[in-house]
Amino acid sequence: MNTLNRKNWKKFVVANLVDEASERVDDPSNSKLQRFVGLDEFESGQLKIRKWASTENLVSAMKLFRSGDILFARRNAYLRRASQVDFEGICSGDAIVLREKTKINNGFLTLILNTDKFWEYATANAAGTMSKRVKWRDLAKYEFLLPPTEELKHITSLFQSIETAIEQVEGQEKNLKTLQKSLVSGLLSQQPIFGNLLSKSNCKLTTLGDIAECDKKYPEHSNEISQYIGLENIESENFQLQGFGDIANGTTFTKRFTKGDVLFGKRRAYLKKVAVADFDGICSGDILVIRAKDKKMIQELLPFYISSDVFMQHAISTSAGSLSPRTKWKDLSELAVSIPDLKTQEKILVVLQQFETIISQLKQQKTTLKNLKQKLLNEILG
Repeated sequence: MNTLNRKNWKKFVVANLVDEASERVDDPSNSKLQRFVGLDEFESGQLKIRKWASTENLVSAMKLFRSGDILFARRNAYLRRASQVDFEGICSGDAIVLREKTKINNGFLTLILNTDKFWEYATANAAGTMSKRVKWRDLAKYEFLLPPTEELKHITSLFQSIETAIEQVEGQEKNLKTLQKSLVSGLLSQQPIFGNLLSKSNCKLTTLGDIAECDKKYPEHSNEISQYIGLENIESENFQLQGFGDIANGTTFTKRFTKGDVLFGKRRAYLKKVAVADFDGICSGDILVIRAKDKKMIQELLPFYISSDVFMQHAISTSAGSLSPRTKWKDLSELAVSIPDLKTQEKILVVLQQFETIISQLKQQKTTLKNLKQKLLNEILG
């Protein structure tokens, strides 16, 4: 890519290609527009918006966007969010709506707005104290080189192909997760189903508290611990912990867990935060540390039960509190479950772990494609 001849590329600024669109929608819920894009619907580095929320309960005035517009998240520019939309809807006031003056760039500007060079400029020009924002007047002045039409088409086509490949991998991952979730739901149904592995003869009706324990005084860790986990380190519907805190930097957490324990966020159970500890540490009091009982359940199978829809619905229904509802292990332990014998559990675990392996491979493939896209963006357009 370093052999590109940029001598015939012409210098432009953002305002040469797009205008800021500021069409106001005063009553979003009655506007007949069904899709709302807030900052939560953006994903860093994504070239196209793929998620949206409903406008049904929106009461404040918002901005209108049209198919083909580019939405630039002007708040917290370091999060690097600028994506094109292929549908019409309403967006947050913290997004700048960019509308093409002509069709010459065919989404090319979205590529420019996702280079490291641009985000360095955007972050440097963000103003404010608590939550810095980029203004249109500064965004409009950003300079870049625009290639001739044919080169532009080839470059845009290249990145569209990579983005399509990313979408396909995400689709495969989503389908596998849906199938896995369906299988796990069958395990906790009134008449458990898991292919031909389960039957009345190898299942026993019991309670969650009979097969798992929580918050017991486990033995002290054999090694000194240095890491802690808060709710922010557990991601919805993802068994892998998302980082950790350093005890040396200070924490009030005292609850201990060991490698392999299941960590469940009891506060706001609807967030579905379940993870498997991959080290020994301490955690927030809003996290339940759950461990399978010997000769009752295989520990590796427990997180699938804890992450199931049946368990989550039970956790939500037993939660109490207004602003920040919490559930208790005492109530969770009463959940009725039918558990197969240990040999059958082993067979079920093999199947579910195969799903986890393939899903992990797809995630790695997606990461590789994203890294490739960013590397090429910086080499070609940065």
